[in-house]
Amino acid sequence: MDTARVKTFLTELQELIVERIEQIDGKTFKRDAWQRPEGGGGLSCVMEEGNVLERGGVNFSHVFGDKLPPSASANRPELAGRGFEAMGVSLVFHPRNPYAPTVHMNVRFFLAQKAGAEPVWWFGGGMDLTPYYGFEEDAVHFHGMCRNALLPFGADYHAKYKKWCDEYFYLKHRQEPRGVGGIFFDDLSEGGFEHCFNLVESVGDHFLSAYAPILERRLDTPYTDRERDFQAYRRGRYVEFNLVYDRGTIFGLQSGGRTESILMSLPPIVKWRYDWQPEAGTPEAKLYSDFLIGKDWI
Repeated sequence: MDTARVKTFLTELQELIVERIEQIDGKTFKRDAWQRPEGGGGLSCVMEEGNVLERGGVNFSHVFGDKLPPSASANRPELAGRGFEAMGVSLVFHPRNPYAPTVHMNVRFFLAQKAGAEPVWWFGGGMDLTPYYGFEEDAVHFHGMCRNALLPFGADYHAKYKKWCDEYFYLKHRQEPRGVGGIFFDDLSEGGFEHCFNLVESVGDHFLSAYAPILERRLDTPYTDRERDFQAYRRGRYVEFNLVYDRGTIFGLQSGGRTESILMSLPPIVKWRYDWQPEAGTPEAKLYSDFLIGKDWI
């Protein structure tokens, strides 16, 4: 197990994604290095009021602690109280154009240690797409890249992680998916370190192929205040999920992480309405009927 290799991969992935998105947007990310008093630190790369991105962030963090936060040991209560080391890259892009979807990607590594006991490690991650106006070709392309990332490691991975994503990014209190999904996995250690690390590398390396073509295809689509208004309303669902359910957000806050970096994922302009429903037959209604349905896109 080589944690230095994992860290090198993550920092290089962060820079690769930042550079590519800067090419698309034309503006640069603010690079903000930070230190965590309890141990560790990271680099937050954030863009606000870009030409294409209304807000976007690509965060790297590598933190240590004496006691694993409850969110990280929820599925493994026997690890509670162990010291931990956690590192990962997490990103969210919120384009200004309502026809360009929001996207999230995360790859991470955990190590839980205790004197006199074998270290326990695992990987997690995934990516998912959240459109405001749905396009079938975008959903098919995104899911195709997710499948391609996993195919070399076993024929069953994609179906399993696609289902996991659909179940994880689901707002139970709304009874609706957050978006059109993608892949999600956690607690990955089966098959050994090299197998798991290579899988996570592949997921990270496929992100730009999955998202950049969609962003470039939609970024110049004409829109009006109507579409911006609906985008702001649907962004409210994104906020609700991240603050209520997201394990990464909860872990960051429980572990004393950097609040500005953790909440970077939230969109800058959001609206809520009381008991609002889209009019039948509108493009807004089509998002609910044709896209937020947990569909198998490929």
